[in-house]
Amino acid sequence: MDNRVIPFALLLGVLTACGGAQTAEPTRAPLAPIAAPAATTAAVATTAPVAVATSVPASTAAAPTAAALTTSGPVAIRLEAVADGFDRPVFVTHSQADDTLYVVEKPGRINALRDGERAVVLDIADRVKSSGNEQGLLGLAFHPAFPTDDRLFVNYSNVDGDTIIASFRVTASVADPASETILLEIDQPYANHNGGMIAFGPDGMLYIGMGDGGAAGDPQGHAQNLDSLLGKVLRIDVNSGDPYDIPADNPWAQGGARPEIYAIGVRNPWRFSFDRTTGDLVMGDVGQNRLEEVNITPLAEVAGANYGWNITEGDSCFRGDCDLMAFVEPVATYGRSEGCSVTGGYVYRGAQFPQLVGQYIYGDFCSGRVWSVQPGASGWQISIVAETGEQISSFGEDRAGELYLVSYNGSIWRVVV
Repeated sequence: MDNRVIPFALLLGVLTACGGAQTAEPTRAPLAPIAAPAATTAAVATTAPVAVATSVPASTAAAPTAAALTTSGPVAIRLEAVADGFDRPVFVTHSQADDTLYVVEKPGRINALRDGERAVVLDIADRVKSSGNEQGLLGLAFHPAFPTDDRLFVNYSNVDGDTIIASFRVTASVADPASETILLEIDQPYANHNGGMIAFGPDGMLYIGMGDGGAAGDPQGHAQNLDSLLGKVLRIDVNSGDPYDIPADNPWAQGGARPEIYAIGVRNPWRFSFDRTTGDLVMGDVGQNRLEEVNITPLAEVAGANYGWNITEGDSCFRGDCDLMAFVEPVATYGRSEGCSVTGGYVYRGAQFPQLVGQYIYGDFCSGRVWSVQPGASGWQISIVAETGEQISSFGEDRAGELYLVSYNGSIWRVVV
């Protein structure tokens, strides 16, 4: 099987827009030089990069969850080819039914991938607008009880460019486009910052990541506006209601804001996940001009949390002075010298690579760089673990907790060490 480790090359295309150029942030220590790969689609493995650890003080950022503490050091990763030829893939995931992987293509298709064979599960390209860089079929989540509960849920841009959260029924491994039930339709004032991630939490609720509605700097102030679903993390109960219920423990379930809102102050949360062991919500939020950020929040502390945008960007004030202590502080940030659009990933909880257990793996769409964040006794440890050269549109997990990387160029890769 081919493996890949590729030297750093800054790519110009951006899936999740970041804003104008700024003075570059200081870089971390560089990787050791590595040999260039052979000129093939799936490059032959080269010398693995040296992972560079950087400690982040934990004085104000959320302390590592005790159950997540790990003593392992940074581990360089490699990519092992799984499949290619997809049309702008933006996500890969699984159901609880079997070991099939499901690949989401931005134009509006979901493909099943198993044992080298692929088949279309759902094609809704006729109702998806994907002409904008950040529009399209963006998210997929199977019901936790699938296939007993035969629904899959999607997040897509409709022909008007608005966000649709909908479910479809699956019969004999194929979803019926005519079975669509629309749960939410959210107006999008601009074509960018649509968010796109949906995922079921350990509590069985459906979480939805909504960007701030676009343009630059959140000109309409959605992220801090409790009457708007934009710039928020939403939480709904799809197990009851028509078409859903509001969980009783949502922070504004009894009033004062839109009841679907669970957390506020995000700009464009392009991929979040839940740690399989701790339940922590782990999120990458795309920055404006200066800083990309990663947040790791215990699930019990997410309700009512304010991640700061557009008062803060990363761990800095966005406009003038602000009280940084009033907002959730990211556990990791990076500037324009290292990338321009963070792609959130997953905390590794698989069995094949014990040295990765407890490490949160994430990357950057523009630079192709991959980092890990792992909690230690002295704070959060940040490590560069690969320079892939890929446009990283997403990461994903299989049923066993093994990790995958999605390249917007059309390829799915398995993360290995």
